[in-house]
Amino acid sequence: MGAVLRRAGHQVVDAASGYEALREVSVRLGAGTPFDVALVDVGLPDMSGFELCRRLKATPGTAGLPVVHFSAAAVAPSDRCRGLDVGGEAYLTVPADPLEIQAVVRAALRGARTRGEAEETARRLAILAESIVTVQGARDAQELADAAAEGAARLTGTPAVVLVVGARGEVYRGLPHGRSLVVAPGTDADETVVRLVTRLAEGRGGTRTVVVPGALWPPGYFRKGARDDARLILAPAPEGRTPVCVATPAPPAHAPDPGDDGLLARLAQATALAAEPLLMYQVERHVALTLQHSFLPRPASLPKLPGVDVEVRYVPASLEAEIGGDFYAALPTDHGVLTAVGDVVGHSLHAATVMVEIRHALRAYCIEDDDPGVLAARLDRVLQRYHPDFTATVCLALVDPDTGRVRIANAGHLPPLVIADSAAEYVDAAGPLLGLGLPRPTPTEIKLQRGQRLLMVTDGLIETRGTDLATSLTRLRTVAAGAPEGLGTLCDLLLGCFADGREDDIAMLALRLR
Repeated sequence: MGAVLRRAGHQVVDAASGYEALREVSVRLGAGTPFDVALVDVGLPDMSGFELCRRLKATPGTAGLPVVHFSAAAVAPSDRCRGLDVGGEAYLTVPADPLEIQAVVRAALRGARTRGEAEETARRLAILAESIVTVQGARDAQELADAAAEGAARLTGTPAVVLVVGARGEVYRGLPHGRSLVVAPGTDADETVVRLVTRLAEGRGGTRTVVVPGALWPPGYFRKGARDDARLILAPAPEGRTPVCVATPAPPAHAPDPGDDGLLARLAQATALAAEPLLMYQVERHVALTLQHSFLPRPASLPKLPGVDVEVRYVPASLEAEIGGDFYAALPTDHGVLTAVGDVVGHSLHAATVMVEIRHALRAYCIEDDDPGVLAARLDRVLQRYHPDFTATVCLALVDPDTGRVRIANAGHLPPLVIADSAAEYVDAAGPLLGLGLPRPTPTEIKLQRGQRLLMVTDGLIETRGTDLATSLTRLRTVAAGAPEGLGTLCDLLLGCFADGREDDIAMLALRLR
């Protein structure tokens, strides 16, 4: 049989026993040159051919090795059935015609190759499915690009780079996990690549593949010091927005087609579709933050307030967080200084615009009447009339710098904190939310002494899921009581202690009599 197969062009290795065969298989497997088919005599000297087949099929590295049993003695139908039952692909009765031997080997090889291709296709489809799920679950454009690059690298087994280009020209470059981009010094590789990708994607619909010669592609973009040809899979989102480019080294021209293009095209399409809403959300957030920052004066641009010093802070939760409606205000009035800290309930662009309306309504109303109770009632009616689906919390404090008299109206907000002599106490001021139309209590009145500090914050500073609000308030009071002198120092200390990892925006105002 060996002579027949050698004459047919096969390389044949003989083994005299089952254990010798297992040893040969293991050596070749470790060297990366596994056998393509095993022809096994049923009557081996140390074990049956059926047992050898069972062991080969039970080992992960050789489970796909096709086995052809042969025998001159065990030729009954039961022997053939047993050989097939333990995983053999065929059974030869010897002596056999040379043409039959060659045909059986070819059939076993063909079947193994077909199974291997099917298993590889299934494996790659599973990778594609996992990658698309990860891409669709991305929370921002950068995470999306990295997830797509990881999927492309797993599909091709090569380095991969994914570029997501936003409508305003912003670029998110994704790389597989644990890989950094190494490019030649002095070259603006990203700018070159983005310009090329934008030009190739401009005015074209549908996903397509482009091979860019290494002379036009930045050196080292895939492998350090290498000038690879680049295979680009370009996928525009609907209406041509948000082009996505999946870039990998192009396979050599003489190499067999690995069939990656179709899978990479599907990954690129999924990435483009997932990128569109993420980038639109970032645009919406940018607009909302611009609104918030433009209508909330910076600390350095606060109006000069008679008789009081004021420090404010505004901290968005993160670039990925939802928009909040937090605000602060410090306004000179006929009877002193009106301060306010509030929060429109909800996280959206609409909530941010409602916040702006409330703040402007407060500025307008306090010109005629700066009483905190009256202002709270009027803001309540504004929400009921114009935004009945919204509620808001606000704490208003009117400070008379000459006497230290402070009148406080609280509408569902955290109570203000008075800090003095290493101690801190909350003001007993409470009331219903704005927007509910409920009766409002009489404002609380306190006396603020020289040197004492009045602190007003939104709940984004201390509110934590799973933690009772009373516990968080107690911790805030303890930290504030131990804060060094100064308003800016107090604000910065509280942000340092509480602000990390917060899921909500933070507004803060601290005041003391000059």
